Parts: sequence; structure tokens; C-alpha cells
Amino acid sequence: MRHLGMGWSPVDVEIVTTTDQFLSEHGLVMSRHSSGESMTMAIASTREKTAVTIPKTMRAFVLTGHGDQDMLEYREDYPLPIPGPDDVLIEVSACGINNTDINTRVGWYASGGWGGDVEFPLIQGADPVGRVVSVGAGVDPHRVGQRVLVDAWIRAASGRIDEASYLGSEHNGGFAEYVSVPAVNAYPMDSDLSDVELASFPCSYATAEHMLHRAKVGEGQWVLVTGASGGVGNALIQLAKCRGSRVVALTSASKIYDVGRIGADVVLDREMEDVDQAVLGETGGVDVIADVVGGDLFPALFETIRPGGHYTTAGAIGGPIVPLDLRTLYLSDITMHGATVLPPVVFANLVSYIEAGEIKPIVAATYPLKKLAEAQREFMQKDHVGAFVIEIGEANES
Repeated sequence: MRHLGMGWSPVDVEIVTTTDQFLSEHGLVMSRHSSGESMTMAIASTREKTAVTIPKTMRAFVLTGHGDQDMLEYREDYPLPIPGPDDVLIEVSACGINNTDINTRVGWYASGGWGGDVEFPLIQGADPVGRVVSVGAGVDPHRVGQRVLVDAWIRAASGRIDEASYLGSEHNGGFAEYVSVPAVNAYPMDSDLSDVELASFPCSYATAEHMLHRAKVGEGQWVLVTGASGGVGNALIQLAKCRGSRVVALTSASKIYDVGRIGADVVLDREMEDVDQAVLGETGGVDVIADVVGGDLFPALFETIRPGGHYTTAGAIGGPIVPLDLRTLYLSDITMHGATVLPPVVFANLVSYIEAGEIKPIVAATYPLKKLAEAQREFMQKDHVGAFVIEIGEANES
């Protein structure tokens, strides 16, 4: 595992723009290389000068339509994104892989993507980590050079959930050398973790934090985590323990030891006979089910929730259509939560946990950008514990 930081340091700069007159007035110079392949901005300050070379094209993996991995196309000449006035341009060093990438590619969501029909070609990747190399006219220029982690939820000014959109679904994402995102979505990071390790957090851990936030998980409660070996499952265990909760986790027999090391108090084989009775035997009933699986076990596990408890979900990898006895729901005063579009405070909380060292990254494998399709195939086998991360940078393409 390599830390792919690019050695940027913040400097005092004036706003970067494409207007030659403005550049001249503010001590900025833009010159094109004779090859026409890149442009250099010499950014002047009162204390120092530095040169930022940004190419006109970049390497990227592009999704050309819904389907299998053959719909993914590796490009070395893809146009750079152009940041808007409130955006930052990030040079990406690492980007995590998630179920979201697979679901969008195959068209699993009812509307194709998170918030509507997907427009192709599309660069996926919801978990980019990197350095800010350019900012829009409305963004503080001191942000250039910051190491950032990206919140993938791009929220509408109205605040309406149904108007939110997602990086790598409705917006080009991080499986590329550069990505443009709203400045408010790029969180500066003060952490000794590598860029690869940071890229293992955003989607999975923000999803898990949102699930627990909605269910108001607190100290002393029993939380049942399904799909505990996956990225969201790993995160649910760690984040529930941060709240002082007790965790019973379900996973396959081969992964029980690894899941136990993450911090679960009890780990059960999901394939065991009468697993719901085993849950009740260990806990006496759970306060919260944090479920990303659904599927055949849903009806039995739902019966393990104590009166007044909560069911929170953000996935259905075991099957989205499940039976529910409404009598259990209303007679036991159970509250059900869907967790998708998270409020900004949830991601801010996640950043604080990372910077404080309260949660740890779990990286199962890394791949170079050129091998994204292979990485997705391995990811879909579900033989791993932890995150898959794409390392971006020509040095990793061997």
C-alpha cells in the first residue's frame, strides 16, 4: 500500500480564471505548451511563486451504458472536467469501489441511477481522495493545495432530498485523474492515513453513519449488523462501538474470525439453522437492526427487534423484495428508516472520527486504474473483508 500524496502545499494565490486580462491584473500567467497538451498557470503571491501544470486531457475509465464490464472503457484522452464558479478541481490519487458502482453499471436501481436516468458516457467512482489544484471564481483560493475527502452527495440549494444527486451516478466521479466537485463537498483532511486508506471510508462509512444516525443508536443498545464483512458492515460495527453499543454481526463462516477482529461482540454464521433464535439467545432481542442484505432472512430477523426498536436499511444485496408482517411492525411500535441522502452533518461527523483515529480503515485490495474492470469482478465475488481501492497515477499502472 502506497501513500500517493503529491506534495502540494497551500500558497497565497489570487483567483484563477480563464480571462487573460484578469490573470494579468492579478499576477497570473497562463501559457500553453507547444504540444498543446497542457497549460501552465504561474500563480503569484506576495511571498512566493509556484507553477501548476494541468493537462487538457486525462486518463479515465468511462461507463458507456448499462451492462457488464464490457461497458467500461479505459481512455487516455478524456477531456478534463471544467469546474464551475463554486467548484474545486481535484487531482485524484485514490478512489474506493462500492456496490453503488456495480448497481449503477448494471441498471439495478429502478431509475437507472440514484436520482434519475444516467447519462452516458459517465465516469463512476464516489470515493475520490486527492489534492485541490484549481478553484472556481467563488471559492477561496487558499483551498488550492488542500488534501481532501469528498462527500459524494451533491445537494440542491432547495435542500429537497428528491433534488439531490450523486457523484459517479448523475455526476462524473473519481475513476479518473481529475474530478470537479462543489467546494462544500471537499473536506480538508488532517490525518496521517494514506490516500488509499482515506479512500476506503466515504461511501461505506457515511452510509453506515447515516443509518445509525437515523435510528438514534446509543450507548448500551444491541445492534444487529447484517452483511458484516462488507464495507458498510465493517463501518457499522466500528461506528456502533463508537457510540458505546453492543454489536451482534452476521457473516459467512469463513469470515467470522476477521469480523470479530473488527470489534463485534458476537459474530454468528448467517447460514446456521435458526439464526434468529441464536440472535435472541445472545441478546434477548435487539434494539436496532442495521441491514444491508434483506433477502430470505428478513422476516425472521425482523422478529428479533424489541418493542420500540428500530430497523434501518441502506441496501438489499440479498434481495430487495421481502415479506413483512405489519402486525409485528405496529404492535411492537417499531420504527423503520431508509437511509440514502445523508445530511451534511453526517459526513462532517465521519471526518471527525477519522481525524481523531476513532475508526480504522480496512483495505482488502488495491488496483491500478487500468485494471478497474478486473477489480470490479473480484469485488463482486464477495470473498473479501474490507474495501477495494483504485490507485490513480501513472506510477501505479504497471
